[in-house]
Amino acid sequence: MRDTPAQYDAVVAQARDLFLKKAHDYGTSWRVLRPISVADQIYIKARRISQLQQSQQQMIADDIPSEFIGIINYGIIGLIQLDLADDENDTLPLDTCKTLYEQKAAMARQLMLLKNHDYGEAWRQMSQESFADLILTKVYRMKQIIRNKGVTLASEGLDANYLDIINYAVFALILQQEEAVAGEK
Repeated sequence: MRDTPAQYDAVVAQARDLFLKKAHDYGTSWRVLRPISVADQIYIKARRISQLQQSQQQMIADDIPSEFIGIINYGIIGLIQLDLADDENDTLPLDTCKTLYEQKAAMARQLMLLKNHDYGEAWRQMSQESFADLILTKVYRMKQIIRNKGVTLASEGLDANYLDIINYAVFALILQQEEAVAGEK
């Protein structure tokens, strides 16, 4: 039996672990990223996933799951950046990073639970290609919102797009893990 919340938590824990290790190694160098730069980082990763899905040929070591983990982490960085003023100290202590990460991950998880209730976990029937395409669509929407200086007439803002991107990436990883386990049997 599937336990989506536990699967979700396991994927996010893996992403958080990598995020915190990189924060230890690099500090919070990501604090200089503007919204367009965060969107572009997500775009690069989603585009690479799409390319790998189409070509099946890979020239560098980072695999598709690691790219989805990167998308989760950049989505959380984007959410954190929305809350922090540009003039704040660029360097955040590691424990502050962890707290902020966990707050944003909890927001994404709560949204996942609400949507799973209403949509009946429809994502479980989606293809890996759709997750990459939907993430790219969200990035294009974000870029337009940024060009519009954050003003939307009938649409959600950057934060909602980051949350959806995070959840699509987590869903893709859950399904990949399930497929790997089924392949071992």
